[in-house]
Amino acid sequence: MAEQPDYYVKSAEKTLAVLLAFDAGHQSLTVTQVAEAISVSRAAARRFLLTLVDLGYLEADGNAYRQTPRVLDIGASYLSGLTLPQVARPHLQSLAVELSETTALCVLDEQDILYVERISNPRLHSMNVSIGNRLPAWATSMGRVLVAELPEAAREEFLANAQLRNYTSKTVASIGQLRAELDLVRAQGWSLVAQELDEGLRGLAVPVYRGAQLLGALNVSVQPGRIGSTSITEEMLPLMRRTAKNIADDFGGRTAARN
Repeated sequence: MAEQPDYYVKSAEKTLAVLLAFDAGHQSLTVTQVAEAISVSRAAARRFLLTLVDLGYLEADGNAYRQTPRVLDIGASYLSGLTLPQVARPHLQSLAVELSETTALCVLDEQDILYVERISNPRLHSMNVSIGNRLPAWATSMGRVLVAELPEAAREEFLANAQLRNYTSKTVASIGQLRAELDLVRAQGWSLVAQELDEGLRGLAVPVYRGAQLLGALNVSVQPGRIGSTSITEEMLPLMRRTAKNIADDFGGRTAARN
């Protein structure tokens, strides 16, 4: 290995190596895993991790650590001219045409989801939702995907503050039922909500990850009588996951960076 120049700061290299150790396949890492990934002692790895927690780039999740949205600040100057909605729009348009359904991209804001991009299908039953509108996260497929992906403590805090109400006869009835639904969504990686917020609407959602960072949730709205629930997941999920990956890659995801 070539000798490093006098100005070279080894700790800077290791700090970046810690952040890069997190990816789509390693969204949560322990001290031991980080130590092995960057070839340092557990004590050194712990110091790097705790420093990054103090700086806001990582958060503790039990004995493991996860990245926070602040990691996006590192590339903010490069990406400042390109917003997530701008990147997502052509992909949402293509998916809407392919499925003949309304597509949307949402983010989580406390107890609500916030629509940041939406491509409407004129023939679909309308809830009169547009970009910038909010809906209760617990009652939507997008919200359940986003909440399910939160660290356990943040997820429990969300549940403690959730104010359930009966929008329809199919609306989730209790916090216990909602918690069980979130566990299922986290395990399977997608959410299907059928007429819980509106009698004329079903929604299927998947997460959009940029590396290890959750950017938002991709949603397709489906009329109740148009397609069966089994067909929704079989026919739409592969296309939605492909679209989510394309959005993340175009926004500077890890896959795009490697190509």
